[in-house]
Amino acid sequence: MDGGNFPVDLLLFGMVAAFLILRLRSILGRRTGLERPRQPPRPAGGSDQAQPDPASGVPGLRRSATVVELRPEPVSRSRAVPEPQTVTGQTLAQMTALDRNFDPAHFLAGAEAAFRMIVGSFAQGDRVALRPLLADETYAGFEQAIAAREAAGETQRSEIRAIQQAEINEAVLNGTHAAITVRFVSDQVAETLDRDAKPVAGTDAVTEIIDLWTFERTLTVADPAWKLTGTRSG
Repeated sequence: MDGGNFPVDLLLFGMVAAFLILRLRSILGRRTGLERPRQPPRPAGGSDQAQPDPASGVPGLRRSATVVELRPEPVSRSRAVPEPQTVTGQTLAQMTALDRNFDPAHFLAGAEAAFRMIVGSFAQGDRVALRPLLADETYAGFEQAIAAREAAGETQRSEIRAIQQAEINEAVLNGTHAAITVRFVSDQVAETLDRDAKPVAGTDAVTEIIDLWTFERTLTVADPAWKLTGTRSG
């Protein structure tokens, strides 16, 4: 290289690399308003090999003794946050004023991740994974359904093939207590099998299912976890 010429190409590469590093830090370093605190390292000498945590970055999720293994799945094909001028949009703005770390779009992404984990954990009967994600009354209903299934010797197969839509359907603010209802439109395979692996409910065909799930939390407390408080069909 000619000593009289400045290496412009190296300068450009350096600028691009610096931009990418800053961009990644700005994305990965933001709180979603539902994420879990950093977990301590697993004790040495354990029999289980360390596995990636599927709940990382998911709003309101806490690591439990049992981690549900989920295959990577594409994000929803459509996410919708209400326009600021709508009643729901104005309520979301009030929530943001109370908690500067709350962001409706990030909340919706976390709610979708929680939806996947809860559906999978319920099908597996994983009470440990479900407990920190659900409010007390909601967990009691889930636990009762799991216990009845176990008593009957039945198993459930639930597989989310795709989430067609995830949108904030309603937002309610009562003082500092927030409740947000999310409408999920998903393509699922859901069936219940008896002791002989014969279907007793549901179908092995992909079916569109519409759910309305409500998540709640008090915005002024230090714990940023949202918990599922209610589910119903859309």
